[in-house]
Amino acid sequence: MALGLIAVTAIALTGCTDSDASTPSPQTSGDLRKVRVAALPITETAALWGGIKAGLFAERGLQVEVVPAQGGAQAIPALMNGDIDFAIGQPFGPFRADLQNLGVVIIGNYASSYADGDDINAVVASAKSGVRRPADLAGKRVAVNSLGAAGDVTIMAAVEQDGGDPKKIKFVEVAFPDAPAQLAAGNIDAAWVPEPFVTQLKGRGDTVVVAPYQAVVPGLATLTTITTTARMDKDAKLVEDFSAAMKKTLEWAQDPANAPAVRQAIKDNLQLPPPVAESVKLPAFGWDVDRASLQKLAELAQKYRVLDRQPDLDRLIRQQ
Repeated sequence: MALGLIAVTAIALTGCTDSDASTPSPQTSGDLRKVRVAALPITETAALWGGIKAGLFAERGLQVEVVPAQGGAQAIPALMNGDIDFAIGQPFGPFRADLQNLGVVIIGNYASSYADGDDINAVVASAKSGVRRPADLAGKRVAVNSLGAAGDVTIMAAVEQDGGDPKKIKFVEVAFPDAPAQLAAGNIDAAWVPEPFVTQLKGRGDTVVVAPYQAVVPGLATLTTITTTARMDKDAKLVEDFSAAMKKTLEWAQDPANAPAVRQAIKDNLQLPPPVAESVKLPAFGWDVDRASLQKLAELAQKYRVLDRQPDLDRLIRQQ
């Protein structure tokens, strides 16, 4: 179970749909149009689940079917084929799609990290590794949940910023839930993890080394909402209605008064212990795309050769 998953690149769209997509179908109510949205089965998706249950999409005449996903790569062909209408995922999916000029566009943000305070993820090192600061990660085995995305890019930047050699980091791909055991076994020296794993590792005596997003790109956009130019050209009204509903949903989810409903959406859709669902740190939800943070992330990705060139953000970002 990947809790709070942020930097993911492999997706598998499943045949099932989320139970919270329970607004009346077009067959029972001629007023609602069915829309398919790919989203990760993670805590961040609570905003979308909660917005559906609160009727915010139905207000715009939409019945949203959430297609559970495990990452971002296959969302692009699913969009291109018309199997889904929209997708929510980390920025590297649309970055790479733009480099191939596939007509994928970011129409809005979804979630971001925090510019200050406790962030939504951190690099945590085992006590026996001797790692105390970012520069110490050079030459060490560092786990990320997916190679070639925001995790390893921002970690390399944080290490270099602290005077270390990012080329000497030995990145290892480890799923978030497996990281604590791998650290304990000594198979890795440090791991980039979200909550609740940060708290879990701190509690057993491991060391929080750095929150790489905050250290390098404070307030980094972590999840974006995407569609295709073909969809925008063919059905501008659908894109307009969905965008308006998404904006209202994210404002709703960010309002502290709705926190109980957001937490309930986590309980309803993810098999988490209630204490975890109540305490896990959620991102900053918001619809407006932070172009500057995406630009910085793309520049770092090219610098560290995760991307061979930068995407055309003028073409890629189509804020609705």
